[in-house]
Amino acid sequence: MLNVSLVIPLFNEAESLPELHAWIVRVCKQEQLSYEILLLDDGSTDESWNIIQSLRNDDPNVRGFRFRTNYGKSAALNVGFAEARGEVVITMDADLQDSPDEIPGLRSMILNEGYHVVSGWKKKRYDPLSKTIPTKLFNWATRKISDLELHDFNCGLKAYRNEVVKNIEVYGEMHRYIPVIAKWAGFPKVGEKVVVHQARKYGSTKFGMNRFVNGFLDLMSLFFMSKFGKKPMHFFGLLGVLSFFIGAMTACWILIDKLIYVIQDKRAPLVTDNPLFYIGLVAMIIGTQLFLAGFIGELVSRSNPERNNYNIKETTD
Repeated sequence: MLNVSLVIPLFNEAESLPELHAWIVRVCKQEQLSYEILLLDDGSTDESWNIIQSLRNDDPNVRGFRFRTNYGKSAALNVGFAEARGEVVITMDADLQDSPDEIPGLRSMILNEGYHVVSGWKKKRYDPLSKTIPTKLFNWATRKISDLELHDFNCGLKAYRNEVVKNIEVYGEMHRYIPVIAKWAGFPKVGEKVVVHQARKYGSTKFGMNRFVNGFLDLMSLFFMSKFGKKPMHFFGLLGVLSFFIGAMTACWILIDKLIYVIQDKRAPLVTDNPLFYIGLVAMIIGTQLFLAGFIGELVSRSNPERNNYNIKETTD
């Protein structure tokens, strides 16, 4: 098995690729590491693919993959993880903002300190405030929800044991949460390493402000799927029963109030004149719908052929 696999997603990074390749090769040769470089062209419209082909011709350790269109970073990483053959898999961005000099340190933490995942922390950043402030808020929210004490979830420079990347699936915009996905998949030892962040040398950033909104929504989705993906009735059913119970108790209160008026031989107000009637009715309808949503979710879950697929750590056979 190779010592290290470098998985590098890219989109329109033709200018930086030769320099990045030379830098990685220099580091790996200095450390006497056997390596492979997986360059995943996510539908680039510049000369990126021609550069990758040229690098492949000069270096057999380079492997190129070209998407027909732009699917996103998560799709590129998922393909790279499936193809990686190194005992340690390291991901980095192709824009030269991640330093290949970090490769030996990241690899050492995986192999010598027993981490499943090591995430980079760009403690000193060269980004504008319009990017760093939302990033801090995003990282704070992710820490609170995931219970992982990492400072920089979105850092592209990360290292993994090979078995980790073979047992997780990355899709949509979930690349930001790979440490969270790994932890919830049964790989709890997640570490962090302060890494050098370099100013962008070529081109411009490919990400906009919408990634922070999408990132938060993805985190909610990931949290729900990890907790209730195989048991949706535990979520929807509980909320449904609670809502229906509140509605039923409201209806009982209105009924009792009506009976008190009747017993006292007083003219009772119309039930429909009481605002609680509508609150109780809506609560019962919502409760029924939530319960049915949980029931339908259970039917869908039971028909999923992968519902009983679990990660087995080891066996005595």
